[in-house]
Amino acid sequence: MFFNHFLKDEGEMNLPEAYVFETGGNRWRTFSQWPPAEAEDMALNLQADGGLAFIAQSANAQSANVQATTVQLAEGEAFDEWVSDPSRPVPFTTDIATGMTREYMVDDQRFASRRPDVMVYQSEPLEEDLTLVGPLVADLWVSTSGTDSDWVVKLVDVFPPDTPDHQGLPRGVPMGGYQMMVRSEVIRGRFRNSYESPEPFVPNEPTHLRLPLQDVLHTFRAGHRIMIQIQNSWFPLVDRNPQTFVENIFLADEEDFISATQRIYRSQRYPSKIEVLVLPGGGG
Repeated sequence: MFFNHFLKDEGEMNLPEAYVFETGGNRWRTFSQWPPAEAEDMALNLQADGGLAFIAQSANAQSANVQATTVQLAEGEAFDEWVSDPSRPVPFTTDIATGMTREYMVDDQRFASRRPDVMVYQSEPLEEDLTLVGPLVADLWVSTSGTDSDWVVKLVDVFPPDTPDHQGLPRGVPMGGYQMMVRSEVIRGRFRNSYESPEPFVPNEPTHLRLPLQDVLHTFRAGHRIMIQIQNSWFPLVDRNPQTFVENIFLADEEDFISATQRIYRSQRYPSKIEVLVLPGGGG
């Protein structure tokens, strides 16, 4: 239809505004506008002990196909802390590779979530199907003991432990508990406010950072969990950040590469969340 219309000047183009494949639901869907008007504004709030809970972003979000939770955070500046070492970067795949592999988008992310330098937050098992649609934004409060740092955020679909295996699975990679990456993005912290005017971090100072992820149409099935992974390296998909602010990272000296203590804040004053849109009716 597309080629006939635009290349051969034949036929009518009666396409909707958005014609999108729904991962998780394994089907094509159409929408009269994007993001869909009926999508409801929600947020996945990072919580203590690796928890992840929905909060309403607007008054009408209570009707979404998920239980909206008002989170009462403890007083004080609650945070999660870890050490990022450029000499031991988090890989983007378990394969031996020097460039992007074809399989990295479907690689089981359990290899990353087991590392002490990857922060993991996940929901309870969903009681009903839940569909996320449209743009995703990681709205984070972070700090680093260095003066520069990369921030990688991944949205992951965690399969139930009783998910049956299928033929052709690699040995040692069962589908039960499989962590499927849905969306991912990285920002070099020096460009958090401007790509034209990079700036260092003030060591250990809580700093606001917004990272847009790609748009999504994905259904998390009942029994699955929603997971957020946050890390500071993604090697060699992304070159290593020395974690010291230098004029040109590609010319950084060996002594510029330092270990840094990283923090994600999750307090009332410095809340960290993933802004999402929830499609009422789940994957129905």
